[in-house]
Amino acid sequence: MSKLAEIEAAADALPVEQKQELMLFLARQLRAQGKLPEPRQFTREQIQSWIDEDESAMRRFRTIQTPRLGGSRLHK
Repeated sequence: MSKLAEIEAAADALPVEQKQELMLFLARQLRAQGKLPEPRQFTREQIQSWIDEDESAMRRFRTIQTPRLGGSRLHK
């Protein structure tokens, strides 16, 4: 068995919290070696704009009238 396969098997056996810690560790290592771009930075205004847009879209979605299943009677 290769070392990578052993590491993968060990990582698979970790609890979720430790998997997250491992991912962050690997990301830090790759970033330090210049293998990953720096994290993207967003202003509060950009984030708020996305949230506002999403909430507006949700309001529009909720106003769409959809037929109710099983709620209508068939006329003979």
